[in-house]
Amino acid sequence: MKRLLVLIALSVAVVAKENFVGHQVLRITPKNEAEIVLLKELSQQEHLELDFWREPIDESLPVDVRVPFHSLQPVRSFLAYNEIHYDIVIEDLQELLDAEQQEMMSSRALQPRSTDDFNYATYHTLNEINSFIDTLVQENPNLVSKITIGKSYEGRPLNILKFSTGANRPGIWIDTGIHSREWVTLACGLWFAKKIVTDYGRDPVLTAILDRFDIFLEIVTNPDGFQFTHSSNRMWRKTRKPNSGSLCVGVDPNRNWDAGFGGAGSSSSPCSETYRGPYAHSEPEVKAIVDFVKSHGNLKAFVSIHSYSQMLLYPYGYTRTPCKDQAELHEVAQRAVAALTSLYGTKYEYGSIINVIYQASGGTIDWTYNQGIKYSYTLELRDTGRYGFILPANQIVPTAQETWQALLVIMDHTKNNPY
Repeated sequence: MKRLLVLIALSVAVVAKENFVGHQVLRITPKNEAEIVLLKELSQQEHLELDFWREPIDESLPVDVRVPFHSLQPVRSFLAYNEIHYDIVIEDLQELLDAEQQEMMSSRALQPRSTDDFNYATYHTLNEINSFIDTLVQENPNLVSKITIGKSYEGRPLNILKFSTGANRPGIWIDTGIHSREWVTLACGLWFAKKIVTDYGRDPVLTAILDRFDIFLEIVTNPDGFQFTHSSNRMWRKTRKPNSGSLCVGVDPNRNWDAGFGGAGSSSSPCSETYRGPYAHSEPEVKAIVDFVKSHGNLKAFVSIHSYSQMLLYPYGYTRTPCKDQAELHEVAQRAVAALTSLYGTKYEYGSIINVIYQASGGTIDWTYNQGIKYSYTLELRDTGRYGFILPANQIVPTAQETWQALLVIMDHTKNNPY
């Protein structure tokens, strides 16, 4: 009976959602700059409806692209004609999405009565995450509180968890899910929240950090987009605010910050996945964080968590000019990656955004660094492209565990190096 209910729920859910049957994810390996130019031209063919998971930037980096079924033949012909090598990484995207949904439905049979019963090894809906947040606060009133820093475009509360053991402390900020399809980041955020309340008073490193600093954690940074990934389009990345004069909806909230806003690595087209928005901080989800950072005035570390690619990055993304603290940020990144890798052997690259991946203007941590938050980092979690944004749920907890090791290094260094 339970299996029948799961299948019925799954079939109902699929009816309302965008279908990705026959969509493939190709990994393209350009061998020179001329092929990069060709791939950029391909990316501008809007009728093909290509979704670049990893953009054509540099010949040293692979390009991952989701190709709708109706565009497979022309894309393959284009690549073959230009002798550009590719491999099929995901044969049929919908098969992965169906498996993901079925796993979620199966895990939903038992409603958690407490955060001890909560299933951290599956993906959750917005309502489930909000319930978890409220329950965690109720269970730990002397350590955790919920702060609403604003509302999304569609009116959803922008909630952050504040972990605090005293008044007037400097702060450390962590956010997940600013790009809504990066589900593993939110799943890790839930695990982090439980880890903090569990380990305070037990783990001497975390305890020493929380005795000196507040930790602010925004698990659902883009709630409208995240809800849309569950209700309508699992591959949705942006916010959900309509764009004047365009049928295309949403802004890339990681191109909307006032740090090289509008420069290279962001798009002026509302239909682009990297659309920067009409002006800096136009998105209420971004503006709420900007206002919080400025009103708090004493954040000392800021970590924005994304997926995928397995990277730990620091400023800058919008300029090739090294940030003034590059040597220190690099050394901390090196130690953080070593700690992360020590758990399961997961390999990470690290360095400045512009050197490790590409030029990206209007990004979160470039803005926070320019606000004086020295320890500003971005993490790109698992994997390196086998599953991309559809990371299997059995990798959630290992991903969270290893990422936590890196976060501890960054937070501990922040504690030990006041400025």
